[in-house]
Amino acid sequence: MFCNRLTPHNPLLSRSKTCELDLTDSLQVAEEKSATGIEINFTATLSEKVAAYVEQGLATNSKRAYASDLAHFGAWGGTIPATDAIIASYLAEFAERLSVATLCRRLATISKAHAAQGLVSPTSSELVKATIKGIKRSLGTAQAEAKPLLRDDLFLILERLGEDTKSVRDQALLLVGFAGGLRRSELVGLDVEDIEHVRQGMIVRIRRSKTDQEGVGRKIGIPFGRTRWCPVTALDQWLSRAVIDAGPIFLGVNRHGHISKERLSGEAVAMVLKERLLAADISPDGFSAHSLRAGLVTSAAVAGASTWKIRQQTGHASEAMLGLSGIPCAGGHNG
Repeated sequence: MFCNRLTPHNPLLSRSKTCELDLTDSLQVAEEKSATGIEINFTATLSEKVAAYVEQGLATNSKRAYASDLAHFGAWGGTIPATDAIIASYLAEFAERLSVATLCRRLATISKAHAAQGLVSPTSSELVKATIKGIKRSLGTAQAEAKPLLRDDLFLILERLGEDTKSVRDQALLLVGFAGGLRRSELVGLDVEDIEHVRQGMIVRIRRSKTDQEGVGRKIGIPFGRTRWCPVTALDQWLSRAVIDAGPIFLGVNRHGHISKERLSGEAVAMVLKERLLAADISPDGFSAHSLRAGLVTSAAVAGASTWKIRQQTGHASEAMLGLSGIPCAGGHNG
């Protein structure tokens, strides 16, 4: 594991391309057709200031999801406005190819697209409700959980890394993601300005996360590692190699070692992990970008950390969200 007793912000480690469909771009246009071919008709004209606040109210990941959902619906042949029969047919078509969660999100997006035009959404019709209910009963709603990347497997991956630029970046990405218990969006969203070096390691500021859409932010501690796999050192080595002194930390690196100016996407984290798992002769099946976060949670629980301390590090809203059923760990606030 990693060394402890960093700061009060670090209770866990203490001793005990889809293109974005920018909805606000259309707010001052009477009628506009998106790249998906779906018409979006905004009847109200908002001021630039109001539009700016609407833009801030939509999380980046949400906007990407809306764009992806509408593109898929449009490519299938759907239009806005749509009838309940068309939407029911769309759900039936993809019932066995998409998860129930994805289908429900598609419904929410289609509903928003109708609301944007001042239309009554057909997604609330009895036909659509009955269709999605039948899909849930037929196929179930259980979602596949990402396999946790445990510490020993992480170290095995790191052993296989080379000294090239991409390996240096991947080492920092994996170690910081694991040690911080970060969501993929939190990991790739880090800027140099979010890192504060302290005597026992570093303090990382998470500006915004899935459960903090208001941008209140939180701080977590990542200490120097007890082994040679130190997340603090790995991050410093990457920043030095890439000559990054401001802005996004984790950038793209091509096969020739050339560093991009673009921030990595959340999807790229999963690609990096699976590539490195294969290189370490570990099957990537069941692993995703969430495996780093799940790995920290599981490893900490097995080591005896209390669920309260784990949640302080990861930012989970509740103990139920930790997914630690069957794993022995200390309970209460003082474990």
